[in-house]
Amino acid sequence: MEVSQIWFRLVRLYVKLGLFFYTKEIKVVGLKNVPKKGAVLFAINHPNGLIDPLIVTTNNPRASYFLVKAAAFKNPIIEKILNSLNLIAIYRMRDGIDQLAKNEEVFNTCYDIFNRGKSLMIFPEGSDCRDRTVRPLSKGFTRIVYGAIDKYPDLQIQVVPVGLTYQNASHFPCKVALHYGAPINASEIYANNIPSKSINILKNEVVNQLKELSVHIEKDENYDTILTKLNNAQVDFTEVKKVQEMIKTNKFPPKKESTSNYLKPLYYAIILNSLAHYVIYKKQAKKNLDIDFVDTFRFTYNLFILPIFYAIQAFIVSYFFGDKIALLYFSFSLLIIFLYSKLAPTNTETSS
Repeated sequence: MEVSQIWFRLVRLYVKLGLFFYTKEIKVVGLKNVPKKGAVLFAINHPNGLIDPLIVTTNNPRASYFLVKAAAFKNPIIEKILNSLNLIAIYRMRDGIDQLAKNEEVFNTCYDIFNRGKSLMIFPEGSDCRDRTVRPLSKGFTRIVYGAIDKYPDLQIQVVPVGLTYQNASHFPCKVALHYGAPINASEIYANNIPSKSINILKNEVVNQLKELSVHIEKDENYDTILTKLNNAQVDFTEVKKVQEMIKTNKFPPKKESTSNYLKPLYYAIILNSLAHYVIYKKQAKKNLDIDFVDTFRFTYNLFILPIFYAIQAFIVSYFFGDKIALLYFSFSLLIIFLYSKLAPTNTETSS
């Protein structure tokens, strides 16, 4: 195994461990739909920033590459780290017209990834948005798929739609449902239709599956009313099929009070145990006012900074009280986070 693969697997394992402590539950459905080998494109809806690719890649048997916004690569050091984790920069109009030409090289990289029998993750909605609706898909992902087939005519590419649904995207602990859809044979579609029709067929098949794999409310005059009824009923959005049935039949449970959080004292204990870290986090969080990135910032900050604070505090405890007490302290610190993340209630957005 190459050093790059070992590095990727170690980082993925660390992120998976971080998500274990951060989430109440990650429900994974349809894992059998993921092809064990061959070229695969995972087309994922995008409700929650950087958390989305982290959840998918840590709950996927394939070691995938994935396309992310080029803005994340501005720092040369960060660029090297992201490249080592199989992240590929994709350029948009806001990055500058002169930067768009670089996408040709990006597309060729994607074509070669498919030709090597690897998998690629992409968010065809383009940007992240917390609305509970599947937005129109861009043609970019079809261009990558069909461009690869043009370059390598014998290539067989499967497209697997992936639906992500959060109970409350800005809430800790986080509760998520991850649904893998049925593979779509993109090569077969392309072989049997003219290019323009192939694009529309693939887009429609992907979007139709995404609407079943995640909670989808049509973005019309009834959207707010339906969402309010679901939130007021405290439905479990991660029970996607049940919620979809409520929407289709227009039958909703009665209004229900949110579950009281009797574990608040435990939450305050976590804060007191990492008070310096919490103060710094809050100051940094004020600079990140976009609600769509609350979860992303909180998770990534705690994933990398909190363990350092705990290690420093454990070292101080060890200095004064010995290694055994320090080990007990460190274990206790992890235990209270674990208990809170797994036992605290996860109410809907209107009541958390």
